[in-house]
Amino acid sequence: MEAAALTPDTPEPTPCTGSGAGITDRIQRFFTRPFFLSLTIGIPFCIFKGLFGLAALRSGMVSESLPLTIFGWAVIVWAVVDLLMNIWRALTDLDHREAGIEYCSLAELGRIFHRPAVFLAVDTLISFAIICLMLWSGWIAGLTVPEAYLWYAATTLNLISISAVSLYNEIKKAEQPRRAA
Repeated sequence: MEAAALTPDTPEPTPCTGSGAGITDRIQRFFTRPFFLSLTIGIPFCIFKGLFGLAALRSGMVSESLPLTIFGWAVIVWAVVDLLMNIWRALTDLDHREAGIEYCSLAELGRIFHRPAVFLAVDTLISFAIICLMLWSGWIAGLTVPEAYLWYAATTLNLISISAVSLYNEIKKAEQPRRAA
């Protein structure tokens, strides 16, 4: 159950209530686990960043633009670092251990300012901007077939997971008035 929907008088559902809350609570916990978040958000975003960096690198090399080439390499390094961080988060979650790091380098930087979630949101915004840049710049057409399939897989995984979580949350929200009655 969403925390905002609970009132002081509303007992939190448990697996013993017979309302099916135990199953939904397990689903909700799965959706918020670092493994799920890394697999469906973090790793796809790393793929988008990496392919964007690769496209910038290629464009920089073709146009003989040193700044664009350097930018491409920087984005690729950033993507690899974030990918390793997400893989670490997923693996430590599967091993039931604390990762000790954030999902991405920007969120890790946010720890310095005691605002990792804000920096994670900035990373998300940048990742969506990268998707738009790849589409609107036409660079997406320059991907090789394997790279395009990697882009498709990342997009599919990310969008389907967002839709599944949204659907689950809406179903839970629709069931709440019945539970209260």
